Amino acid sequence: MSSELPDWDLPDPFAIEVRAGAETIDSYGHVNNTVYLGWLEQCAWAHSDAVGLSEARCLEMQRGMAVRTLRADYLAACYEGDEIAVANWLIANDGRLRATRRFQVINRTRRQVAFRAEVLYVCMNLQTGRPVRMPAEFLEAYRPLS
Repeated sequence: MSSELPDWDLPDPFAIEVRAGAETIDSYGHVNNTVYLGWLEQCAWAHSDAVGLSEARCLEMQRGMAVRTLRADYLAACYEGDEIAVANWLIANDGRLRATRRFQVINRTRRQVAFRAEVLYVCMNLQTGRPVRMPAEFLEAYRPLS
């Protein structure tokens, strides 16, 4: 195994650090598949917060981004105690309803890419549960990579 960490798939990721705790481990002895999805959500919210769209702000506007489609590739197992970096990039925004994030999970302890995913989100009216055009604030905050 190389002593170097794998490269990020794209430049300038927004990343968070997590640790695989005992509560994340399943009966097979590795991080349960559903935990990765929770890490993606944590990363997406942290990124949204960093660009000025906290959960509280979304609730105030009664607008939010909901998962429409998720494609995930589990590439290598993570184990209790592993130090994990979870990164995301906004790669598309149609300027109306949809935005897409790409995610990459690097297991820093084992020095390997553990997971990749792409998630298509749709802007929702939180009162009605129906799709709605993104407010200008969302369009500004969720600008894709150039």
